[in-house]
Amino acid sequence: QVLLAAAVCTKAGKAIVSRQFVEMTRTRIEGLLAAFPKLMNTGKQHTFVETESVRYVYQPMEKLYMVLITTKNSNILEDLETLRLFSRVIPEYCRALEENEISEHCFDLIFAFDEIVALGYRENVNLAQIRTFTEMDSHEEKVFRAVRETQEREAKAEMRRKAKELQQARRDAERQGKKAPGFGGFGSSAVSGGTTAAMITETIIETEKHKVTPAPARPSGPSKALKLGAKGKEVDNFVDKLKSEGENIMTSVGKRSTEAAKVLAPPVNMESVHMKIEEKISLTCGRDGGLQNMELHGMIMLHISDEKCARIRLHVENEDKRGVQLQTHPNVDKKLFTAESQIGLKNPEKSFPINSDVGVLKWRLQTTEESFIPLTINCWPSESGNSCDVNIEYELQEETLELNDVVITIPLPSGVGAPVIGEIDGEYRHDSRRNLLEWCLPVIDAKNKSGSLEFSIVGQPNDFFPVQVSFISKKNYCNIQVTKVTQVDGNSPVRFSTETTFLVDKYEIL
Repeated sequence: QVLLAAAVCTKAGKAIVSRQFVEMTRTRIEGLLAAFPKLMNTGKQHTFVETESVRYVYQPMEKLYMVLITTKNSNILEDLETLRLFSRVIPEYCRALEENEISEHCFDLIFAFDEIVALGYRENVNLAQIRTFTEMDSHEEKVFRAVRETQEREAKAEMRRKAKELQQARRDAERQGKKAPGFGGFGSSAVSGGTTAAMITETIIETEKHKVTPAPARPSGPSKALKLGAKGKEVDNFVDKLKSEGENIMTSVGKRSTEAAKVLAPPVNMESVHMKIEEKISLTCGRDGGLQNMELHGMIMLHISDEKCARIRLHVENEDKRGVQLQTHPNVDKKLFTAESQIGLKNPEKSFPINSDVGVLKWRLQTTEESFIPLTINCWPSESGNSCDVNIEYELQEETLELNDVVITIPLPSGVGAPVIGEIDGEYRHDSRRNLLEWCLPVIDAKNKSGSLEFSIVGQPNDFFPVQVSFISKKNYCNIQVTKVTQVDGNSPVRFSTETTFLVDKYEIL
């Protein structure tokens, strides 16, 4: 294999960055790259094209091409393997596969290209080795810097010691009425010697006192960077100053957690009797249909903040028709719950605990019935030449639910760039570091019960699984609610508040 050049160019053949591994003129390489787009035949299902003198091996990357120019007698299989390594290197240095980003990191890319190919022949390296070689981390350099810093510290310590000796000698001479010792040829009189010694001493001490020494780059030794909390205090002080000037400061948390906090914000008016109804779903489906397993766990947590409301009963309304299994707390009267659907203590004279969350009722649903799936996901990857056309659609089967902050995560092949999005309902995010495509939908409900996404990317059908889903809902799946709270004595109603959440523990399409 003789590799002549490696280049990243636009679809018009304009070279953004090019590295020649044999003697070639600039005019020659620009001419070869300018001719490259005219030679491509989109109807064929391969990514190389030949002329009378050279062979182009290329890979599309969004609006750009990664192109290798080789001789015609080179091994095409080795060329394709080398091309894949070149394509994986580019996302390591560039956050986006765009012309300005490639230009900005052109020297980093050239250094990496030189590690892959030397004098036209492929080196036996992988991505991790390329990263290590380009970092150029030298152990000898670290040792040299550490020795030099140690010598500097010792010299400063010796300088301080000499200054203290001179200062002490001057004080002793003044007490005994003798002349201060002269030094360095700067005079030997008591006035000149003592004054000079004092000046030098004070200068050294003041310099050491006020000098701010930068933290050393080496990991050992004292370093200000290792003081826990120091940076946080500076940030807090800066934020406080902005707030005092009238700026609106938002807490720097992730977008997902912020949106989740909005959806799951607790009620503004929490009553003395407050209940949290929480459900978590764990679901696994096959890519060809069929529910492998679905398990749902729910619980009612009771929180009482007023002692006057501690002796109460909860009236539960269970409209579930899927065969959910209910279980009460051991201290709850099971006969009362079975007969009248009320949650109360076995001993009516006792009170519920104050200012603590108590689980009073939990339920579980496990099934393989497909009709019970709340949100179905259908993913259809189909090969089209060297790339894949992927169609994904969702449908809300449980129309009483309202799902918020829905994120459908599709894995992507590594080192092939970003997908080309066709039609989409909602928005998408491409995470090039983790090789993920996130399809984001703010709300899925009865009015927006279905939608689809289409995209194309180089890869195989198996590359796009497992698909993962996450969402948050303020309506629970099993229709179990507390409709009324009453006092044990007198059966008078008690004001209460309820907080309902339906979360995803695991939701996968394998």
